[in-house]
Amino acid sequence: MSSGPKNKSEAPILVTGAAGFIGAKTVELLLADGHTVVGIDNLNDYYDVRLKNYRANTLLGLTETLTSSPNLTETSTGLENVKSEDGRFHFYHLDIENQQSVDTLFESHKFASVLNLAARAGVRYSMENPHVYMTTNANGTLNLLEAMRHKRVKKMVLASTSSLYAGQEMPFVETLPVNTPISPYAASKKAAEVMAYSYHNLYDLDISVVRYFTVFGPCGRPDMCMFRFAEWIEKETPIELFGDGEQSRDFTYVDDIARGTIAAQKEVGYEIINLGGGNNPVSINQVIGQIESGLAKRALIDQKPFHKADMKTTWADIAKAKRLLGWEPQVSLEQGIRKTVEWHQANRAWLDDIRL
Repeated sequence: MSSGPKNKSEAPILVTGAAGFIGAKTVELLLADGHTVVGIDNLNDYYDVRLKNYRANTLLGLTETLTSSPNLTETSTGLENVKSEDGRFHFYHLDIENQQSVDTLFESHKFASVLNLAARAGVRYSMENPHVYMTTNANGTLNLLEAMRHKRVKKMVLASTSSLYAGQEMPFVETLPVNTPISPYAASKKAAEVMAYSYHNLYDLDISVVRYFTVFGPCGRPDMCMFRFAEWIEKETPIELFGDGEQSRDFTYVDDIARGTIAAQKEVGYEIINLGGGNNPVSINQVIGQIESGLAKRALIDQKPFHKADMKTTWADIAKAKRLLGWEPQVSLEQGIRKTVEWHQANRAWLDDIRL
């Protein structure tokens, strides 16, 4: 049985950030389950756009030019898009910051639900360019909420972050106060959460806020440790390690996160739900050791001072996700790292010059 809308053929699901790491996996699983999906992405160059092209083209079935820009054409509405051959995936080059474009999109489709995974991510970069984090993560979410209100789309799943729990007692439970974000990134995600709550309160929108815990897997983001470590170890380049490596994370495999995001389409009113590994946190040093084993190479370490905007440890209490969504992670850290390393080895031909 599907966890999505009852009528798969007539009610497309909107996935924002569809060429992103988590967004692309979510679209993949929705399509595999028979849904029609409209995916949008602004294809920005925060990280090497060839990875985004690779994900989008894979979803579109365009295997000839995987890392080239999707061959978008302008529609009668003025929006650029391209469809998969079977017509079940529509990909639009669209920025949720652009209210007019969002409104036009909602005029063109009647959505069953909105999975808002578009976001500016990265704690450290949010200190360099805080304005774009607010315009995308907060204002972009507002544009979607407004379009939903006017077009009577009831359900949003809003992707949020474990970064909000900085300084709280572990394991992190959803009822903790998260009013002291330690980075502009975390603050912008908090802004999106509370704006979503106000639209639930005023207009009866049904909102599931899913707080992700350190997502990893094949074709991840190159600014995150798993991708960087695999590339640096493979190329025998020193790893940039901030701190002593004993900081730890509740790593969660991307397929599990995508499954939880899809399950969160359930009608809940307004709920905040942790999606994390739910196990004892694993240190960065342990992760390096497992990637070393997978690649059969030793890491070189370039140790740097611990970054004050980083969290020392994350650990999710996932009891609510189990109770409310029937969700729990299925892929262990060891299995996930093995799959990630295998993907890096299989794609060496074009990963060698990806910007880290």
